Amino acid sequence: MSVEPKIDLSAVRRNIRRGPGERLREAVMALAGGTAQLLHHSEKAWASITFSGARHSFTLAFEGVSTAKAGEAFIAALPDHEFAIPGQLVADATVQSVEHKMLPDVRLVVAIELLLLVDA
Repeated sequence: MSVEPKIDLSAVRRNIRRGPGERLREAVMALAGGTAQLLHHSEKAWASITFSGARHSFTLAFEGVSTAKAGEAFIAALPDHEFAIPGQLVADATVQSVEHKMLPDVRLVVAIELLLLVDA
């Protein structure tokens, strides 16, 4: 009988290099206080004469009264938040839309857009 070595998948995941989009997604979710559900994230390449990067669109849902309050705090904090993404700069962070729903349960859906530039 042979014993197969066990692989620590958490160590493997930590060693996989995360890209700027994934780091931004993690930072957005952290700013949301870990209470939001990510409904959508898309990334589209962006460039000007002097800068390059990507425009990221997110849609987050905050379910329940206390979570919706966290969503309101997220909306207030987003435009001035200083993101720490190595080698990247968040040049613009805007709230595109907010949808409040009270029945049958409290739900806040927030669509945001961020411009992530390569910081050379």
